[in-house]
Amino acid sequence: MNMNISAMVFAAGLGTRLYPLTADKPKALVEYQGYPLIDYVLQKIINSGIDHIVVNIHHFPDLIIQYLKDHPYNAEIEISDERDYLRDTGGGLKFAAKYFKDSEHILLHNVDILSDLDLNQLIDKHIEDKCLATLAVRQRETSRYFLFDEAMNLCGWRNNKSGEEIRSKAADTYVPYAFSGIHIVCRELTDLIPSAEKQSITPIYLELAKEHSIKGFLHNEGHWKDMGKIEDFNS
Repeated sequence: MNMNISAMVFAAGLGTRLYPLTADKPKALVEYQGYPLIDYVLQKIINSGIDHIVVNIHHFPDLIIQYLKDHPYNAEIEISDERDYLRDTGGGLKFAAKYFKDSEHILLHNVDILSDLDLNQLIDKHIEDKCLATLAVRQRETSRYFLFDEAMNLCGWRNNKSGEEIRSKAADTYVPYAFSGIHIVCRELTDLIPSAEKQSITPIYLELAKEHSIKGFLHNEGHWKDMGKIEDFNS
């Protein structure tokens, strides 16, 4: 593993879809089969060989800080404290950029995603392709899709519910894939995010794809689960 790879776990969300499980704790500490979600994600990242991880916090921030103190991991874990202002994924990454000065690449992982995706395969493909960002994607039912050409270059985005579509690049065929909540970026991408204001990383990727190489990494096989809703904890 390239030692200049860090990771960031997006754990700041309000978890409104998980209420009342999040009435007294953050989404990151909601338990699934005996362990909090953040434990699954941190262990997965550490098992891939990454030993520097930033966790952003907002909702019940002190509970996450205390949990990480009480449960030491075999990695340096730093806190990006957003308790004053929830910044979403794009603003959150920009706000945390100061922690990644010595990193060449940053693996980004939502705290509510459980999967058996091989993170090293994702990382290796990203480095091999020399692209600005690589997004893990799957064929699955959802309302919003990233659009790729046949070479898996990001070309656009579509919301099937609203009919809204954004095109970043022309392509003969636009192939829709659902985002898996796991991605890796070159550290320079943090310089290209205009501000740490609240913003999703999706429009940032779509804008950057006009002039930069942003790729999809297809992982249709294996297990993937978004733990964003109450019913996900009962299955």
